[in-house]
Amino acid sequence: MKSTYTNAALSALLAGACFFMPGPAVAFDLNGAWVSDAENCAKVFVRRGTQVTFADMSDVYGGGFIIEGDQITGKYARCRIKAKKNEGANINLLAACASDIMLQNVQFSLREVDANTVIRMFPGISGMEIKYARCPVS
Repeated sequence: MKSTYTNAALSALLAGACFFMPGPAVAFDLNGAWVSDAENCAKVFVRRGTQVTFADMSDVYGGGFIIEGDQITGKYARCRIKAKKNEGANINLLAACASDIMLQNVQFSLREVDANTVIRMFPGISGMEIKYARCPVS
């Protein structure tokens, strides 16, 4: 009889614990067109058909990049994400990048500010950060 009460109490405790447990962690979605000055989205990115790309003279209006899946596209380089590690609000990426003149591995460290804002941090250069906003490209 005592074990029945003990089992019922344990079941109630487990059910209550499951109710208050946080849901599954959802990785931050990096897909989209990101620009260093949100007011210049339309000057940096354009839609050509179904594809978002850089506007002519976009580099005059600030830096930006486009992430689609494991591809990062900048104005002058393309990268493929080789590794990604989420550590709380920080996202560390290792990417193989190619430009017209070289191939190299690049480490990107991003911090999620909100759903449409990230800050790129530069490992080894304390205090150097660049804020990027996701553009609503339609």
